[in-house]
Amino acid sequence: MIALIDYGAGNTASVSNILNELNADFILTSDKKNIEAADKIILPGVGEASSAMERLSELGLIETLKNLTQPFLGICLGMQLLCESTEEGDVSCIGIFQEKVKRFQASGFKVPHMGWNTIKMATSDRLLEGIPNEIYFYFAHSYFVPQNEFTTSICNYGIDFSASLRHKNFYGVQFHPEKSAQQGIKILKNFLEI
Repeated sequence: MIALIDYGAGNTASVSNILNELNADFILTSDKKNIEAADKIILPGVGEASSAMERLSELGLIETLKNLTQPFLGICLGMQLLCESTEEGDVSCIGIFQEKVKRFQASGFKVPHMGWNTIKMATSDRLLEGIPNEIYFYFAHSYFVPQNEFTTSICNYGIDFSASLRHKNFYGVQFHPEKSAQQGIKILKNFLEI
């Protein structure tokens, strides 16, 4: 059973659609017991970081998420919330990745970064298995995680930033696999097979 965390941050419907397409057994939940009992967890996210962290705190989920040992996937804002802190609302986050999420500085590039962009592999990773180098994924974000020791793939939008991250059982993708055609479905399929 997969726990798709429902905390009012956006794209649960589109992630649910792909999980249905993959015949995945999942539950949309914000219940701590369901999350702890799940085989895998997905933290989706579209929205604003400080209100998302406030909601996770209200639900009593921050320590629960931090202590999970099952495979865990954060998508877009969900990945950023796994970092130490963010400039968006200047808040502390869950703290799996010891990185600060930063805002794009315009410098000739439109912010938010929206649309299709390629990713370049930084290291081999189970989540990215079978994904060709320099393939396009769909992005929609104004904040980014700088390249760091946990970076598994890189995207360039004026600067290089982390397109995906991994630390132990925690995986994160800045792009939206649920909106990225077959290669996005492949990412989610890889996650289901971990």
